[in-house]
Amino acid sequence: MLNNHIRINEYKALFYRILLAYLFYSVSRIFFFLYNFRLIKIDSTFDFLALCYHGLVFDTTTILYVNGLFILFSALPLVINGKKGFQKGLFYLYFITNLSIYATNFVDFIYYKFTFNRSTRASLDSLENEGNKMELFFNFLVRYWHVFVLFFLLSYLWIYLYKKVKVKTEIRKISFSYFIFSIINFLLIATLIVGGIRGDFKKSTRPINILDASRYVQNSSQADVVLNTPFAIIRTWNTNTFKKVNFVTQSQIDTLIAPIKQYKNNPPTKPNVVILILESFAKEYNGRFNKDTKIPNYKGYTPFVDSLANHSLIYTNAYANGWKSIHGVSSVIAGIPSFQDAFTSSPYPKQRIESLVSVLKSEGYDTSFFHGGFNGSMGFLGFGNILGYDHYYGKTEYNNDADFDGVWGIWDEPYFQFMKRTLDKKQQPFMATLFSLTSHEPYKIPEKYKGKFPKGTIDIDESIGYTDFALNRFFNEAKKQPWYNNTIFVLVADHGNTVAYDEYLKEFNRHTVPILFFSPNGKYVGENKDFAQQIDIYPTILDMIGYQKPFRSFGRSLIGDTKVPPFAIRYFSDVYSFMSGNYICCFDGQKAVGFYAKEDKGMEHNLIKNRNAEMDLLEIKCKAFIQDYMERIIDRKLYAK
Repeated sequence: MLNNHIRINEYKALFYRILLAYLFYSVSRIFFFLYNFRLIKIDSTFDFLALCYHGLVFDTTTILYVNGLFILFSALPLVINGKKGFQKGLFYLYFITNLSIYATNFVDFIYYKFTFNRSTRASLDSLENEGNKMELFFNFLVRYWHVFVLFFLLSYLWIYLYKKVKVKTEIRKISFSYFIFSIINFLLIATLIVGGIRGDFKKSTRPINILDASRYVQNSSQADVVLNTPFAIIRTWNTNTFKKVNFVTQSQIDTLIAPIKQYKNNPPTKPNVVILILESFAKEYNGRFNKDTKIPNYKGYTPFVDSLANHSLIYTNAYANGWKSIHGVSSVIAGIPSFQDAFTSSPYPKQRIESLVSVLKSEGYDTSFFHGGFNGSMGFLGFGNILGYDHYYGKTEYNNDADFDGVWGIWDEPYFQFMKRTLDKKQQPFMATLFSLTSHEPYKIPEKYKGKFPKGTIDIDESIGYTDFALNRFFNEAKKQPWYNNTIFVLVADHGNTVAYDEYLKEFNRHTVPILFFSPNGKYVGENKDFAQQIDIYPTILDMIGYQKPFRSFGRSLIGDTKVPPFAIRYFSDVYSFMSGNYICCFDGQKAVGFYAKEDKGMEHNLIKNRNAEMDLLEIKCKAFIQDYMERIIDRKLYAK
């Protein structure tokens, strides 16, 4: 009778059901590592188990968030808790909520190798602009069928184990002792839930977030083993990481970062500008950009780009300022990098933005954006409208589904020719941005070219070869046109991608990209090994054309800026990395947490205990950059005063 009043059988079942969630989150963590073990360096089984142990804290937060309603209905003294119908309702509530959020872990089994981060709310936002969501889903289903099979097998096992422990069907009489015991236990459970969600019971401690996972690791990528994807999504669901900071004075910002640029190195001219942003076309795949990397048995897949690089100004130590396609566009065209959250998915993109588009339009340029995907996909159309492009050319304007790849849009080769034909009809000067498409997962190429390009060692290599071929055809046809010789061509990747060589598994080599400037008149030729980045392209082009008015730029001219030394900034595993001079500074948003020699791409030797004056200055520069970045975005001052 006492057991009936204190509901021991029910609490045992509740504990068992929550324990099952821990078990399956731990299993998914193991599979996450197995799918991505080449990208995450863990020295021993003991180290892996330690990471799994620390991950229980983050699993706790996720499990309690997801199961809050289930726990509430299980614990409340409703008298009918033991009835068969009530328990059946709890069963459906438990698995609808748990399996729907649990599935996001499986997405990152595959998606992680493209972003090197657990997925967040921003990852979900990036899908909103896709008009072919079902096609993308079915492509993922076919290509990665084993992930779906694994998910359904584990789900079946979870359901099977859940049913092994049942709550006895009991008819209860309303009693004082039943309610007293139930209320006391309910308050105890509620207290444990609050502590579990926060991460501990200390009043002084804020609730744990993604950054806390880095406290338990030896290198940054290990934090993604500690985390789980649902936690990353939940913790970023309604967050706004764009917050003003006050680290330095305005005079320090003006001196160290110089956000308002003005160059008078070249006479004013009006050449055409064609910017080729190539999907996933990372530095690793480009032979000429790996000339000095000394990777054993290295092989590149870009014979045309390699030949073009010999007649171009190239930067072989360059970085993407984000990890998604839309980040590449905001970085290259507007000189706005993305950090913890993308500027384009923040509350602030709808404002006046000084960019290549606005500046060149003010100089009389016709401006166009070309992307062979579904109109509006990747967020390009929306952001392009904010920037003020005169024309947008997508799959709709191409108007020939015979060249549709079946997933994303129009194959690169015919679409590049479409852009060439469109430019042939334009009055000079014009500025055109092309975002390529075919070298995107699932890395398909047209049937007629199967076997023409090397398969390589990873999936993307063949499609990189195809895109390189499409570029070759584009340049061969463009050189026949009168506008060609009066054009500056820029080639850059939007971000990095899957990695074949261990050298590019190193943290500071991830998302390295080729940057190339080509002018048919041979004005810009050579190789530069200084730090460079996507946000430098915008000011560099304005310097090249002799634009002499002040303008806002977070980057610097790569050919003529004598005030701001070469640098690159990026965000990874919840820290900023600011690279300049002899060192790389890792900054957590409040203070430096690491300094590494610029050659230490694998983050093997943290030099923070031996700080020197150059390191101190590097931290101040990082703070100055972040302060100016946040203030200009929040105060809507993305232009020269």
